[in-house]
Amino acid sequence: MRSPELHLRPAEEADLSFLRGLYASTRAQEMALTGWTQPAIEAFLDQQFDAQHRYYQEHYQGSDFSLICQGEQAIGRLYVFRGPTTLNLIDISLLPEWRGQGIGTRYLQALTDEADAGGTSIRLFVEPANPAKRLYERFGFGVTGSNHIYQQMHREAVPALAVPA
Repeated sequence: MRSPELHLRPAEEADLSFLRGLYASTRAQEMALTGWTQPAIEAFLDQQFDAQHRYYQEHYQGSDFSLICQGEQAIGRLYVFRGPTTLNLIDISLLPEWRGQGIGTRYLQALTDEADAGGTSIRLFVEPANPAKRLYERFGFGVTGSNHIYQQMHREAVPALAVPA
């Protein structure tokens, strides 16, 4: 019997096709504005996905590269690097039909709870116009830097309230 529950599982080589499609879905609005042909868009997105995937694998060795699954169905990805003092939220994305249902919030809450319990901060990079930026701000992230594409956001650990003995 298939479980309807959300869960994470490690991404595998066999998941590359899904991950490539997920990546393309995150850039669909942007690509619609280019005026490019569909084959040109697909070629560009394939190249961009390959470059991103290779970069993540090389620069974030030891990370958790996970698929977000609803039962057996992959619906998104969650990539996290756990450093000694900082959790790096490398990426969280969901297929369009799964966005806006609180799934990203659930996993971001789990990460902030983990960071708070361990006394670690969280860092991420986001495009300024990405709707997820509002979610990050609600969780206490603030912009700490930027380049011409991404804003760096950071959240310090929130210590648990001291309970008197």
